Amino acid sequence: MNQNKKIALLLILFLVVLLATINVYRNQQSQKQEAIALSNPKASKDEAHHELATDFSLKTVDGETIRLSDYRGKTVILNFWATWCPPCQAEMPHIQKFHASHKENVEVIAVNLTSQDNGTAALQKFIDDYKLTFTIPLDTDGTIGKQYKAYTVPTSYIIDSKGYIVNKVIGPMNQEMMEKLVQSHR
Repeated sequence: MNQNKKIALLLILFLVVLLATINVYRNQQSQKQEAIALSNPKASKDEAHHELATDFSLKTVDGETIRLSDYRGKTVILNFWATWCPPCQAEMPHIQKFHASHKENVEVIAVNLTSQDNGTAALQKFIDDYKLTFTIPLDTDGTIGKQYKAYTVPTSYIIDSKGYIVNKVIGPMNQEMMEKLVQSHR
């Protein structure tokens, strides 16, 4: 009887491990399918689950008011960041280089999550230190960051020329990654 209990327990353990493995595999397959759909520029909106980027209006660090919809017709990299964020600090030189070489075709909009940041003096010092020349709107009350679910910084969205979100990246990007993401959606 003791031997039978051991066999039964091993069988149950085996089944639990098997079910967990199947569940993990299904989740991975689902994520792969979603990634494939998002990276396929020829997929229809229904196939890729693309959604129209929510329009917003914000003042930039220069005092100009911008609307996301004003950039329709151009691909947009919409980035959410803060000065205190080490991955954001690592990413900014790459974004600046990308912007310098692609500003005719791709608009970089780097929304500073001002409501979570260290004040305008720290922001201006960051901009000066990194010699940033792309558009930097200020999300002073955190509304836009919440709308775009930028709970982790940096978070970036690739928005196609028709205004549809075609990719979301959580974490820092380098110049090569940005080029590949933008190129795959032209």
